Formats: sequence, C-alpha cells, structure tokens
Amino acid sequence: MGKKSAAAAALVLSGVLLATGCSSDGGSGSGPAKTGGGTAPTPATSASGPAEGAGDGPASAAAYRKWGLKPLPAAPAPPAQKPVKAKPGEVPVISDIPTKEKVVFVTFDDGAEKDPRFVEMMRDLKIPFTMFLTDAAISTNKGYFKPLQQLGNAIQNHTLTHPNMRTESGAQQQHQICGQQEKLTKEYGKAPRLFRPPYGNWNEATRAAAKECGIRSIVLWRESMQIQNMQYQRGDKKLHPGDIILAHFRGKSELKGHTMTEMTANMLRHIQEQGFAVARLEDYV
Repeated sequence: MGKKSAAAAALVLSGVLLATGCSSDGGSGSGPAKTGGGTAPTPATSASGPAEGAGDGPASAAAYRKWGLKPLPAAPAPPAQKPVKAKPGEVPVISDIPTKEKVVFVTFDDGAEKDPRFVEMMRDLKIPFTMFLTDAAISTNKGYFKPLQQLGNAIQNHTLTHPNMRTESGAQQQHQICGQQEKLTKEYGKAPRLFRPPYGNWNEATRAAAKECGIRSIVLWRESMQIQNMQYQRGDKKLHPGDIILAHFRGKSELKGHTMTEMTANMLRHIQEQGFAVARLEDYV
C-alpha cells in the first residue's frame, strides 16, 4: 500500500470509528458512570531520559503529581501459573481474568491517535497496558508504537481493516487476523498471542480463524473508557478484580477537544479511587 492510499485508508477508518465507536452495545456496558474525575493538567514539557521499562520499579509520587494524579497501588507479583487456561484445541474468549487480587488490566485499541505526550505519560507513570492495533489505523506511522513497546507493553492483533467479524466469511476472517499477524510480527519483531475482534463481535468462525493464525486467546472487556467516565457492563457500575478495561488511541477530534492524556488520566483516576492496581494482561493470559 502506497503512502497516499495508506493515508486515505486511515482517514476512512478514523471516520468510521468516530461515527460508531470501537465497541458494540453488547461489549461496552450499561452506560457511563455517574462519578466523574475532572481532567488532567497539561504538564510543561520536560527533558525526558531514556525509556524505562515497567520492571524498573513503580513511578514516583512526583510523576503522578505531574499528571494530576494520586499514586496507584503497586501491582502484585505475576502469578506462578497463568489463570486463563484453554481446553485442548480451543481458543478461549475472555472479558476478565479469574483472580481475587484487586487488579485490573488496561488496553488501548486501534492506533489512530499518535500523541507524543502519551508516550511521555506512560514513560513517567510506568503503567502496564496492552495495545490491540489495526493496520489501517497505524499505517501512517507504525514507528510511534515502538517506544511504547520498549517500555514493556505488548502489541496484539485487532485486524487489518477493523470489520465487523460477524459479517465476514471464515476465509475473510482468517485473512483479517493472519494478515495482521504477519504485519505486526514483521514490524515489531514478535507475533501477537491475543486477538480482539472489532466492536467485540465474534462467532465460532472467528475462533477457528484465530486458532489457524496462532492466537491463544480472544480478549473482550468489562469496562469501556469514554472521555471522563467509564461504561460498566455490570449493574453495580464498579470495577471488579480481574476486569479488562477498553480504551482507544483517540485525539481531540474524537474526544470533544480533550487529549488522549486527559482521557487516560481520567481512567487512571477511576482505577485509583476504587483502590485497584494495574497489572500486565500478558502475565495472566
């Protein structure tokens, strides 16, 4: 795909995601939470040192203050055995992780927004997260995601062009998943193990295609981050141990003038206020 056609595809995808959102009604939950969290300040640009991985220890209180946040609890050590287990020959579909520990898992989808301030924020805060990337959304600047990967955050599969998988044939679904496996592996040096179907829509053909493409698990979500509030699937509108949270690489045009770092700060504020730590999804799946 040439630069002009790649840019055109990304522009079309951006319009589709803005109009529909990445989550379907069934996947995004019951509605926004009533508890709001304000917006994060835009910190003054500061000289940043080399990228630090999440394994370098928790972020300092000063780093949290820089982004208008209170420190989150430290995540527990990864489990000795991953709690998500598949039956032989089966690709499990998960919306949360079976654990009693007060941890949640943060994920970002698509890749349309490429805000350098988000890289700075994640470098400062050392929050682990997973990226589910769509080729049509990232094709204009695939290098943006490499510093985030270097922080220890995994890049996973979210199809080539973001279709509703339920409307695709088995062969088309396999093309969407396997094609993106090949592209992501070539670009980022590691084959994805996890797949998220666009809009949370999947069927048994999706599972079969995912298996053929080397996917270990299909990952959905329990909460969806909007601009200031979360949408919860459960009626109590609270986080639960092991919940997977969906967010997106979105900018001001999609966030009604707010930045991705402001949206992310609001999400982390909800997590902190409910007393949860953020753990790395790949340590559990």
